[in-house]
Amino acid sequence: MTRSAPTSQARSQPAGRTVGIPPQPIPSSGPAAAPTVRRADVDAGRWPDVARLPSAAPVRTAIARHLVSRALNRLSLSVPTGGARVNTAGTRMTVHDPHAFHRRIGRDGLIGFGESYLAGEWDSDDLAGVLTVLAAHADELVPAPLRRLRGLWVSARPVADRNTRAGARDNIQRHYDLSNDLFATFLDPTLTYSSALFTAFPARFESLTAAQHRKIDRLLDLAAVGEGTRLLEIGTGWGELALRAAARGAQVTTLTLSTEQAALARERIAAAGLADRVDVQLRDYRDVEGRYDAVISVEMIEAVGAEYWPAYFTALRRALAPGGRIALQAITMGHRQMLHTAATHTFISKYVFPGGLIPSREAIAEHSAAAGLSTVADDGFGEHYAETLRLWRERFTAHRPVVTGLGFDPVFQRMWEFYLAYSEAGFRSRYLDARQLLLIEGTHR
Repeated sequence: MTRSAPTSQARSQPAGRTVGIPPQPIPSSGPAAAPTVRRADVDAGRWPDVARLPSAAPVRTAIARHLVSRALNRLSLSVPTGGARVNTAGTRMTVHDPHAFHRRIGRDGLIGFGESYLAGEWDSDDLAGVLTVLAAHADELVPAPLRRLRGLWVSARPVADRNTRAGARDNIQRHYDLSNDLFATFLDPTLTYSSALFTAFPARFESLTAAQHRKIDRLLDLAAVGEGTRLLEIGTGWGELALRAAARGAQVTTLTLSTEQAALARERIAAAGLADRVDVQLRDYRDVEGRYDAVISVEMIEAVGAEYWPAYFTALRRALAPGGRIALQAITMGHRQMLHTAATHTFISKYVFPGGLIPSREAIAEHSAAAGLSTVADDGFGEHYAETLRLWRERFTAHRPVVTGLGFDPVFQRMWEFYLAYSEAGFRSRYLDARQLLLIEGTHR
C-alpha cells in the first residue's frame, strides 16, 4: 500500500466529491526541495522495503559500487558522497549513505535505486536533470557482457498484478482512487491526466488548461466527433474529454474502473448540464456493449498489460460501427526496451502503476492489425509530455502543504515526485514518446 496514514478528515471524504485546490504561486526557481526523510523514521508497516535495507550481499554490493562509480564517472554528473562537498559544475546528486545506496542497487537494481531515494539516502537539487542524464545513457550503464546476467538482479512481475478482470479493477483503484484531492494538487482545473499539446516550449505564455483542450480537440477531430456522433471512450479520467465531446453534440458512453473518477466525472458532467448526453459506466473494456461511430482511448493501453493487448484491440474493433474511427493516445518505448520491461518488476510497477506496461509502436501495430484494424495516422509529440510533467511536478511541490494535509507522508511525497521526475526524464531523453494514432477497420490502401 503506497498511501501513508490518512488523516481522519481525508478518510471521511466521500469518493468523487468536487475538488479544487486554491491557486498557489509556482516557485520561479523550479520545484521545491523534497521533504527530508531518515530511514530510521520510515513507517515500516506502510513502506517495508524502504524502512529496512535488503539482506546483506557483500559481493553484489561491491559489484554495484564498481558499476555505479564507473557509470557515474562517465556521465555529466557530480556525485559527492557522505556529505562531502564538490565545486564541480553540472547536475548533482548527493549520496548521503553510500553503503545503503550500493547495497540496495546490488540487491534490487533500479527498484533499489528508487527506494534509496525514498529512504533519503540520496538527493539532488535537480532530480529530473539527474534522471534525464541516466535515462539518456540507460543502455550504457551496465557493460554489454553483464547485460546477459540482468536476470540475477531483477525480479519478475508479481502474478497478483495480472490484469484479469478482478486484477485490473484492483490495479486501477490502487492508483486512481488514492484521492481526487491529491490529483487536483498537480493537475490543471480540467483534471486531465495525460500529455497536453503546447504551441511552444517552455510553456510560459500558455496555460496548461489551454494545452489540454488542444490535445482533446485534436483527438475529437481525429475521430470525427460532432453532432450526433455515438462515441465510446475507454478510460474516463475525470470526464473532460466526455464533456468536450458532449458539447459538440455527441452522445457519449465512457468507461472506467475507478469509483472515485466515476463519481467526480458524473458530478462535473451534471454541473455542466450534459448528463443527458454522457453515460459514465463502471465497466471493464472487455465488457463493452453496442456499436459506436467513434472510439477514443487516451493513455489507457499502458494499463492493459501485454497479456491482454489482443483482447483490448479486439474490444476496440468489436465496438466500431461500419465506417467508424478509433483515436488513441499512447505512451510508447522502443521495442527491445519494452520486451525487457515486460518481464521485469520495476519501480513504477511496484509503487505507481501495478500491472502496467508501456507498449512499443511495433506492438501496437502488430496487435491492432491482428484485430483487423489499420493505422492511418501516427504522430509523435514526446517533448510535449516532458513539458506537461514538468508543470505537474512544479504544481505538486508548490502544493506540498496541501498534500501533507491530505494525509500523505514524506515518503509518499518523495515517491510521487520521483515518479513525476522519472517520467519527465524518460521523455526528455527520448527513451519514451507520446503518440496519437487513428485506426480504422480493415486494410488501409
